[in-house]
Amino acid sequence: MTQTRTTRLERGRSALGPALELVHTGRAPTRAVLTAELGVTRATAGAVAAELEALGLIRVDSRPAAAAGSQGRPSHRLSIDPDGPVVLAAQIHSDGFRAALVGLGGRIVATAPGCMTVPADPAGVLSAVVDAGAQLLRETGRRCLGAGLAVPSAVAEPEGTALNPIHVAWPAGAPVREIFAERVREAGIAGPDAAPRATFTGNDVNLAALAEHRHGAGRGARHLLCVATGHRGVGGALVLDGRLHTGSSGLALEVGHLAVNPEGRPCHCGSRGCLDIEADPLAFLTAAGRTPGPEGSLLQQARDLLRTHHGDPAVRDAAHRLIDRLGLGLAGLVNILNPDRIILGGLHRELLAADPERLRAVVADRSLWGRSGGVPILPCTLDHNSLVGAAELAWQPVLDDPLGALGV
Repeated sequence: MTQTRTTRLERGRSALGPALELVHTGRAPTRAVLTAELGVTRATAGAVAAELEALGLIRVDSRPAAAAGSQGRPSHRLSIDPDGPVVLAAQIHSDGFRAALVGLGGRIVATAPGCMTVPADPAGVLSAVVDAGAQLLRETGRRCLGAGLAVPSAVAEPEGTALNPIHVAWPAGAPVREIFAERVREAGIAGPDAAPRATFTGNDVNLAALAEHRHGAGRGARHLLCVATGHRGVGGALVLDGRLHTGSSGLALEVGHLAVNPEGRPCHCGSRGCLDIEADPLAFLTAAGRTPGPEGSLLQQARDLLRTHHGDPAVRDAAHRLIDRLGLGLAGLVNILNPDRIILGGLHRELLAADPERLRAVVADRSLWGRSGGVPILPCTLDHNSLVGAAELAWQPVLDDPLGALGV
């Protein structure tokens, strides 16, 4: 009997991580669904949910209201504890940074933007973003379990270095993960055991794709392609069966350097006519005959122009030009990767909204699988998805082992 109880306890504890991930991603809104997804007994699922609630991670509503017209007793509802722990998420972009506290479920609890000229030494902006995050923690009094950082560069693994930060002034190979970890330690951001929190760093578009796959427009896709503009440049990411495809050393899907205009402008990479400079916010403003202003980010200026002046012939022609270039790049990626869904972020989301049929027609006309299969092309749906993705990196150890991450 003791052995049976011990086995049941071990089985339940081994299910804590998978159960938390199901609630975190919204795939187990009730205990009945949790039971089915885990493949355990109702009693085991109930014990797992109760333990996650005792850890302050989820809430269990044992008396949910029954839906109109339903019969029988409704299953216990499961949700993220809104007062639970958070992680610190940070994003660096060409116009500054943003810090945030993000809870389970991808919910942004508090955020602080910072506009600044990003210095050549990454330590300067990383100090500022960590200080902003530490201030948010002091103001909210929340428990912090980790920290994640999104940067506008490919991040080499396992070193955590920024290999091509071409839209900020950092040197190639800057040790951003090491610097970020040092700044988090110096700020005294610690967990319940008073130890420095684990820190993680990734490419901003990779992390946007991860966030969208777990909480946004990419939910349910098995082969998800994400292409997005940041404040400058174009990035891409691929999520395969729930995991980011980062290649052998973290450098996969540098789609910004696909050539889409052989007669185009020289690119930072040494080629010519790449997506990175032919389909980003600066390219749109330039094509529309607008000079970038000193106020606001290039991304916001491009969005505002497209939304408020789409009837202007110069703006409309610029949008069509970028849509055609983007469609050409997407068609090549469809031929190579055969995704089952494409999601677009940044300015590309606005271009899709401006003329969805034109973009889909270009992809279908130029790609074998686009023509035959009609790959869905959807807008990203999360605000600050790179921030949420940075938080996902920090939450992963908790999802893998809730008891170990909480020091229980």
